[in-house]
This record gives sequence, C-alpha cells and structure tokens, in this order.
Amino acid sequence: MTGDAQNADALTGEVLRSALVAAAEEASIVVVRAAHSAFVVEGSDASAALLDRRGRLVSQSMATTLLHSASLRCSLPAVIESFPLSTMRDGDVYCMNDVYRGGIHANDILVFKPIFAAGVPQWFAATLIHILDLGGSAAAGVSALATDIYQEGLQLPPIRIGTIDGLDQQLLSIIAANSRLPDATVGDLRALIAGANVAARRMASLIDEYGEAGLADGIEGHLAHSERLMRIGLRAFPDGIYRATYGLDGDGIHPDRTYTVAVAVTIAGGRATVDFSGTDPQVAASINAGFSQTMSGALFALRCFLDPTIPMNEGCFAPVDFVIPSGSLLNVTPPFPGGGRFLAVFAAVEAIFQAMSQADPHHAIAASGILQPFALDGRGSNGAWIHAAYELGGMGARWGNDGLDAIGVHHGGGRNAIPQSEPLESRYPFVVERVELIADSGGAGTWRGGLGTRTTFLLLDDARLTMRCDRLERPPCGVQGGRDGRAGGYFRQLPDGTSLRLPSKSSGIAFAAGDRFVLETSGGGGLGPPGNRDESAIDIDIANGRVSPDGARADYGRS
Repeated sequence: MTGDAQNADALTGEVLRSALVAAAEEASIVVVRAAHSAFVVEGSDASAALLDRRGRLVSQSMATTLLHSASLRCSLPAVIESFPLSTMRDGDVYCMNDVYRGGIHANDILVFKPIFAAGVPQWFAATLIHILDLGGSAAAGVSALATDIYQEGLQLPPIRIGTIDGLDQQLLSIIAANSRLPDATVGDLRALIAGANVAARRMASLIDEYGEAGLADGIEGHLAHSERLMRIGLRAFPDGIYRATYGLDGDGIHPDRTYTVAVAVTIAGGRATVDFSGTDPQVAASINAGFSQTMSGALFALRCFLDPTIPMNEGCFAPVDFVIPSGSLLNVTPPFPGGGRFLAVFAAVEAIFQAMSQADPHHAIAASGILQPFALDGRGSNGAWIHAAYELGGMGARWGNDGLDAIGVHHGGGRNAIPQSEPLESRYPFVVERVELIADSGGAGTWRGGLGTRTTFLLLDDARLTMRCDRLERPPCGVQGGRDGRAGGYFRQLPDGTSLRLPSKSSGIAFAAGDRFVLETSGGGGLGPPGNRDESAIDIDIANGRVSPDGARADYGRS
C-alpha cells in the first residue's frame, strides 16, 4: 500500500471514529434538552452510547459522564437474554434498571433501541439518565436507610417499552403510578427514547455511507485503536502486583460498624487485572454497588494514570480483567440494596489510586472528598416538588500539584454536573444564599489538598431532607506525610442561628420554612510533609484565603 493510500485510510478511520462519537453525543444532548427533571436539564446527568450485538461499547457520549460506561455495555446482554435477537423487530425499544444484571440503581433507567442491517439487529443505540423519582422509601431514590432493594424504588427487569406502533401505555401507567412526580418521570422516559431514536438514525446514515461491511470494519479498527493505546500505556508501568485498601465510614444502620474495600492490581505485559478479593461482604444497607458500577469506577481509576485522549469504547476494557467477588460490597446480589453504590465504588477508586501510586510514585495522589448527595422534597401550593443534587469535595493533592478545589475525583462529570442556582430557585421554594470555599479544609502537605465547599439553602417552605454520604467521619486521608482533609457534614441551621449537625446517612429530616440547610463538603488530603511546602505557596494561599493565618501557624509552623 502506498503512503497516500495509508494516509487516506487513516483519515477515513479518524472521520468514522469522530462520527460514531458524534452520534452518541448528539443523542445525549437530545436527552438533556428533552428531559423534565431539573438535575438532568441543568446538570446533564445523562449518557448515550452505541453498542454492537455482542454488547461491546462502540462509542460513548463525552460531555456527560464516564460513570455509566460499563453499565451501558453490561446491561445489553441482559436485554438480549430476555429478548433474543431473532425476536426483535425494527422499531422496538427496551428498558431496564436491574442492578443485579448490569444496571446501576432504580432511578437510572437504561433504554436500548436495536439498529437493523440486512434485516437483523447489528447495533444498538443506548441512553441513560437519572429519573428523578421512581418510588421507594425516600424521594429521588436517595433511600439512605434501605435494607433491601424493594425500598429503593420500582424494579424493572428488561421490558419492551415500545414497538413501531408506539409506546406501551400500560407499562407507562405502571411506571407513572410508582412515582411521586409521574408527569416528569414519563417525560424523562420519553426523552430517553428520543435520544435513542436520534442515535439510531445517525447510525443508519453511517450504514448508507460506508456500507454494512465497511462500517463493521471501521468499528473494529476504532476498537482496536483504543485497545492498542491502552496496552501501550499499561506497558509503561513495571510489571508487578500492587495492593491497597480504603475504608468507608459506616452504613447508617449498624452503629460502630465500618467496611473496607481491598484491591490488588496486577500489571503484566500490557494487561491489567483488578482483583477486589478481600473486600468486605455485602450488607443489608444502602452502601453496596452492582458489578457494572464497580467496573466503571475501576476503569476510570486506571485511566487516570494513562493517556486521557484514548477514545472510550470496548478497546479500553479489552486489556483489563476484573475480579469482583459476588456477594461483596462491589457485586451485590438479591435482595440487598444497591442504591448507595457510589460509596463503595469511590472507595474502590481510591484503593486503585493508592495501588497505582505504588507503581508510579510520581503520579501519586492523596484521597479526595467525594460527591455529597441530598434530596429536598415537599408539597407546596403548586403540588409536590423534589430537588436532588450534590456538591463536591476537594481533590487530594497530587505529586507536584495542590489538589483542585471543590471538584473531588468524580467520574460522573465534575462541577459541570452541578446545576446553577438561578434556575433552581425559579423552580423550588428555596434560595441558595451562599456557595463558598472553606478555608483550611484542604489537608496540609508539601502539596495541599483541594478545598471543600459550603452551600447554604434558605427554605421558603417546609421540606424534608434525605442524604447519604461518606468521608465525613474519617475524612480524606493524606499520604506520604501529608495531613488529612477537613471533614464535611450536613447541618440544619435554625432561624436563631443554632446549628445542628445531622447524620451523614439520614432520611426524611423535617425542615421548617425559615430554616437553613447547610452542606459542607470534605477537603482533600495533603501529600508530603507540610514542613517541606514552599514558603511562597503558603503566602499565596493566605493571600487568596485558602489558608487562614491561624491555619498557617497550626499546619505550617508560621509565626
């Protein structure tokens, strides 16, 4: 093959790769624009993807979240198991949320639409968002004290929700009847289907442009390209086994009980095995995760040490093996709850970070504050309302760099997933009075941890608060001599100024109009001895308000 022909092939391959990602991206934009829930419309809590009939991830939307990457690919086999490919018809649409079969939790509904070529389904368009409410013991699915899966919301096995003749109205009515906000829930489901339709149309146009064989060959090249880059990145690490653990505060139900996630990362010959053997068993509390969320978190953690430009598709999974013991915190089985999955998953991410920091000490990172979710709900003059969101803690310090403020290490989208205050205030009976960084919250060190935040809501009507978080009793830890970050918390502030600290895992706490809900997130851990911090960096921190004069004296020995 001549050089010109090779260049032409490379260009064609790059154009096709971009087209596949653009199709998924457009689908995610449609979902966000068409959704009814504020957290989706304003925070883009959504994903879209293209997959093949083998369940392989062909492409994924980039502007939404990596949190869903494995769940998109792990759920499709469950759909195909329930509805064999030979029974599918053009125009069919399927949905599910089963955490035990690849889903995430009750509120995250996945929609799949088969894309036909030569009369058979060859590919699938997939979309996913967090439906604001699908029943359960607490609003917005934040069932912090659930002891089984049934308390977390309506469970949907793979079902055919629509055909070429339209949506199944009986199924829609069942879903609506199990939601505190039925109109918004059905609207969000329709938005998911609209996004899947768009991705399917874009894929059909690619079939017309490249032909079935040409498109299939191009997709194989796309996946092989990512796999090749992943293997190159993994070969850069010394072969070996790297072990670490990370703990959880507790489960909110069993006092004084804590939990540990353990990992062994084996690097050998351009492959990695991520083995979670030794992780504590699952518990009848909402801190367990389904296996697909664990895989998403684990792959994200590995990718943080690799080339960030590697396209996200099945090629990223190919050189990585996952060992996730069934019945553990990271691979929940019936009837244990899985809605609090991010608590265990972020512990898994942190454990992998510490393991990989052994393999590459010059990319070490201290522990980070994680997302701190909550749900406010009430019933005002305009009917029931629910606001579900979160804030983010500080990132742990990295080798050579301070941690970033108020962003944590979040594979769900970072601060771009946090809605702006103004559109929320126009929808809900509260005012966001303040969003501010907390001075001295980042762990001291040669490199300082990122700061946590304080957000203050003034309630204009009675409401209830439900929340579920971690790293508030045992804050993000420092490494290599760095100090821990400052722990965050949830608070009810009464009109007279009295502040009451609330449990980190609570459900249905009553707030009265005039009360304030104050959310403080944890700061990131520091890295390296504080005595080795550059004096000019301390001066800059003091000038910028990140470190107070008292904090400088206490943490860095300033006179």
